Amino acid sequence: MELTPRRVDEPDPAGGYRTEWRIGIAGGMAIDLATTRAGLGESLQGGVQQTWSVISSSLSGLYHIFTGAISSCNMSGPIGIAKTSGAMASQGVVTFVWFVAALSTGVGLLNLFPVPVLDGGHLVFHAWEAVTGRAPSDKALRVLMMAGLTMVIGLMIFALTNDVFCP
Repeated sequence: MELTPRRVDEPDPAGGYRTEWRIGIAGGMAIDLATTRAGLGESLQGGVQQTWSVISSSLSGLYHIFTGAISSCNMSGPIGIAKTSGAMASQGVVTFVWFVAALSTGVGLLNLFPVPVLDGGHLVFHAWEAVTGRAPSDKALRVLMMAGLTMVIGLMIFALTNDVFCP
C-alpha cells in the first residue's frame, strides 16, 4: 500500500507555525484525564480564555496565510467544515460542541472585520457619521458595499476552491 503524507501547519509553542507531514494515523490518550466540577467564576474565566485563544489563533493563522508562512490550504470552506464537523461529532458530544463554539467565534470575528457588507463595516460607517456629523453619501455606500460584497464572495470562492483542490 502506498501512503501519501498530507501537509499540516501546526502552531509552534514558541510562536509561529511548524510544518508536519501526516499520513492520517494518530495515537490516542495514554491516560484518562481527571475531571472536576468547576464553579461559576472558574467556568466564566475558562470561557473567556477559550474565546481569546480561538480569536488570537484565528488572527495569527490569517496573518501567516497572508504572509505565506503557512499554506493557504489551511483555510477551509463549507466542504472542509462539514468534514471536520463529522470528525468532531464522531469523537463525542463535548468535542463537537467545542468545535461549534470555536467555529461560531471565528465567524463572529470575521463578521467584525471592517468590510462594508459585514457588521464591522457598518460600525465604520457609524464611526464616520459620529466624527463628521453626516452619513456617507448614497453613491459612496453603494460603491463600498459592492467592493465589500466582491471581497466576501472572493473569499468564499477561494475557500471552496481550497476544499476541492487542496489535499
